[in-house]
Amino acid sequence: MPQDRRASFTRHNSQDMRSSSAPGGVEHAVRVDLDGLIKQMPEGPDKDKFSKEMDDFYRLFTRFLHEKKHSKPLDWEKVRGPKPEDVIAYRDLEKKELKNVAPLLSKLAVLKLNGGLGTTMGCVGPKSAIEVRDGQTFLDLTVQQIEYLNQVSGADVPLILMNSFNTDEDTGKIVQKYSNHNVSICTFNQSRYPRFKADSNLPLARTPENKPGFWYPPGHGDLYESFANSGLLDQLIEEGKEWVFISNVDNLGATVDASILQHMADTGAEFVMEVTDKTKADIKGGTIIDYDGQIRLLEIAQVPKAHVDDFKRVKKFKIFNTNNLWISIKAIKRLVASQKFDLDLIVNHKTTDDGTAVVQLETAVGAAIKHFAGAHGVNVPRSRFLPVKSTSDLFLVTSDLYLLENGQLFMNPKRTFKTVPVIKLGDHFKKVNDYLARFKTPPQILELDHLTVTGDVCFSSDVTLEGTVIIVANYGAHIDIPRGAILNDKVVSGDLRLLDH
Repeated sequence: MPQDRRASFTRHNSQDMRSSSAPGGVEHAVRVDLDGLIKQMPEGPDKDKFSKEMDDFYRLFTRFLHEKKHSKPLDWEKVRGPKPEDVIAYRDLEKKELKNVAPLLSKLAVLKLNGGLGTTMGCVGPKSAIEVRDGQTFLDLTVQQIEYLNQVSGADVPLILMNSFNTDEDTGKIVQKYSNHNVSICTFNQSRYPRFKADSNLPLARTPENKPGFWYPPGHGDLYESFANSGLLDQLIEEGKEWVFISNVDNLGATVDASILQHMADTGAEFVMEVTDKTKADIKGGTIIDYDGQIRLLEIAQVPKAHVDDFKRVKKFKIFNTNNLWISIKAIKRLVASQKFDLDLIVNHKTTDDGTAVVQLETAVGAAIKHFAGAHGVNVPRSRFLPVKSTSDLFLVTSDLYLLENGQLFMNPKRTFKTVPVIKLGDHFKKVNDYLARFKTPPQILELDHLTVTGDVCFSSDVTLEGTVIIVANYGAHIDIPRGAILNDKVVSGDLRLLDH
């Protein structure tokens, strides 16, 4: 069925789609419910957009039903490590500086996945608005990076934000403060899909209204369809853009790399995934595999339960996906238009506040690797994967372990070992406000290897942590680390209150 991908969305003929289902079946019942939701929308562009999203959801839902009945589970015997040509080493790429690839940068766009909230860290609003370094947010640092990129190269690299319905309104207000910066910022929304009941398979929502718990953004694999539907994909092609660099907005290591961009141009690859060496902290990360002779991304959710421990073994699966992706824009357009761009389904079971069991169907953006010509991975240094998922990560990026320059964090050259220390902060530090209240200033950690802190612990200013430091305040106890303290290979426990004077 041909699709109109213009920014003014055109609704599919849902009757055509419905006619393939047997009357009275689950597919028919869901189609009727979705049509009922569409009919409640007032005429206009918003209804067209909503209708298109419901049609896309219906196609994903019918896939789910079909695969539930007919698909075979992953054959673990066919899972192999990637072929040598499927993952190449970053160190083997021709080294380039940004100023040397200006013609290529003029054909590049940068896209940040900006659909997540900061709720897991106790924050309200988009995660990209959390202050992470020197009073600057993820978005502030991203804008600085692109602005510097344009300054040194003379290019006009646009910054594109893929929002969700959870982040769009707040992000729209936030980006206004960058109007005088040397960077063009565009935004579009990923889809909004209805959760459906686990028992009946029928949508939970009875109206199109965005009630909390009734709708969800269907994972970042939705990027391809939403990007095309927004009209931005066609606009970039008209402007002569050839590649898009995609990454999570909370990955402070995901900056435009001249060597990888040159590699894209030289090889003609339509898709390059940045991977990095796996550590014990990354055992759940998706990895590139060879499956039946084809390159694939394998996520832990796809692994049979009997083989999950095998999947987590660092010796067997040595790399994981950073979600830094370099993709041909024209290839995205071609594959979306083909309507054969099926990504591996991730079936996510949830429970609403009232105890209703519901299902979310999601996809991952990296799973598309199997559809692109010449797709492969590049094994990059760990410095290109610097996510902030927790206050333990925040502890690292705010410390003297990193220096900030032009929006980019660099490992402090004064650190003897270039590995990152292991940080484990307990529940008392889980929320950002609690975390900030417990550190008067970030400790100095240039010589730190491991830090574990649990319980009611507070740090005064100018504290230095070295080697392995373990601080445990047992239930009912409180520990104050005094100003100027130097802890080197120390275990502190019990109840300690030292007053500054």
